[in-house]
Order: sequence, then structure tokens, then C-alpha cells
Amino acid sequence: MPVPETPDRGRHRISRRLTLSATLCLATIGTVTFSTASPAARSVEAGGSLVVEQRKSRLRGRNVELVYLLPRRTPPRGMPMVVLLHGRHSRARLAAPGGLVPALARAVDGGRVPPFGFVAVDGGNTYWHEHHHGDDPMGMLLEEVPEWLRSHDLGGDDGTPFAAAGTSMGGFGALLYARRRAERQTPVRAVAALAPALMPWREMRRRRAWHSRADWASMDPLRHVHTLRGTPTGIWCGTEDPFIDGARSYIRRADPEVAHLAPGGHTGEFFSSTVPGLLAFLARHCPEQAWQRS
Repeated sequence: MPVPETPDRGRHRISRRLTLSATLCLATIGTVTFSTASPAARSVEAGGSLVVEQRKSRLRGRNVELVYLLPRRTPPRGMPMVVLLHGRHSRARLAAPGGLVPALARAVDGGRVPPFGFVAVDGGNTYWHEHHHGDDPMGMLLEEVPEWLRSHDLGGDDGTPFAAAGTSMGGFGALLYARRRAERQTPVRAVAALAPALMPWREMRRRRAWHSRADWASMDPLRHVHTLRGTPTGIWCGTEDPFIDGARSYIRRADPEVAHLAPGGHTGEFFSSTVPGLLAFLARHCPEQAWQRS
């Protein structure tokens, strides 16, 4: 009999069909060609662009894919960016909720939100932290992603994303990333988590992403809500989602700016339904100069 899928894996199977259906071609962003960083490809989605490139991550000790989700074929110089984290058993190409790129393009073209984009990167399955020595996804996000963005004149002067978002394991990771940024005195302007994988140790230990309960507890967002006090936060989760209890617990403790609980499961359909609210939330906290560049 088939092995039951985890919530993360089921969602990504839906997204894979949506993401890989586009035809890819060679691409540029603004005046910077992606050929400077190794092979790149672009698909155009209803006015927006999805660009894929390969990078060598010294902190992960391997090549990784980056996926840039952009509202325009030629984005403005220094355009603000959101780091977008994928779920378990997934990768950068599958990180975005269905319909994100065309919705972003329409909102920017219509003047409803300032021009901003997303960047996703392959992060493995260890909840965005260094579980195996020499493979440090969080270090990659903090140290290397700004370098890669800056090389394309994205993310402002220093390439640092202004916000973080993620789904499932990526929601856990986005909250952890926001905490690490706060600890570095470079806080994000906003953090958004879709069905974040917040659960008790008896369930989390099955993921084999932690050396011990204490290791997990040191990073569990539910135990460190205070570290994001003052950081605008959005939580979205379906009421039939397996992670709904963790989402409700986080909402009670954190009192986030957005707490959207609605009928739905851990599915592509539900995640797609969050896109308008997600974009509106992130737009409220986008650097003001982004409006001036549009």
C-alpha cells in the first residue's frame, strides 16, 4: 500500500504541476544578465516573471537553485524583496502559493501595491537550520542571499530582504529567520507564515531535524514569541489543517497583525486563497521608496 503523504508533501505535489508548466528561456533582470551566475531561465506569467538560477552556496556546501518571482520583466533598480521559504520535501521552484506571480503583477500594475518581489532558495528538510555540520540553510539566508540579490541590484543598497514569508516548514523557518534578523539588530519589516509547522516535540522529533528536544526548544517559534515583539506578523491557516493547533497557539501568544483562520486544509487550494491577503500585508510594510520608483 502507498505510504501516506505528509501535509508538506501533498501540497508540493499540487504546486509542482503549476510551477513547472511554463516554458523557460534565457533571461535578464534590468541590465544584469543571469549568465554571470551560471545558467538561468525565465518564464513569463501574466506580466510577471519567474527566473531560475544556479548558485554555489558555501554555507550549504552545494549548488542551490534560486527562484526570483518578479512583478515585471524589468524590475526597478533596488526593488525590495521578500525571502520566500519552501516546505518540507520541497524546493525553491515549489515555494510560492499558486497564482502568486500573476497576482503580484496585477497588483503592481494597478498601483495597489508598490513594486516588490520574492526570492526562494533550496533549503533542504531540516527546518532551515544547521542540523548537519557544514549544511547551514539559515546562514545561507542571512549571509549569501543578500549577496546574490545585490549582484542583480535587487533588495535595496545591501540586498537584504525587507520581509520573510513561508509555508509549512517554511513558515517555521520564516519565523526563525525573523528572530535571527532581530538578534542581529537588522529586523525584518514583516514576517508572514502560511500554516506554519508548529507542533509539540512528540510530533516534531519524527522529522529527524533536531539533535535533541533542547535543540528543538531553542528554536521553536512558539517558545520564543517575545523575540518578535513589535515585528508585524501575519499567520494564515486552514481550520482543517494538521497544524491548526500550533497556529492558534501562536496567535493567542503573539496577537499578530493578521490572524486569518478559514475553512481549508494543508492544500494548494487554501494556500492560493491567501495570496491577496499576503500581498496586501507585505505591501503595507514595504519600504516607502518602492512607491516612488514605480
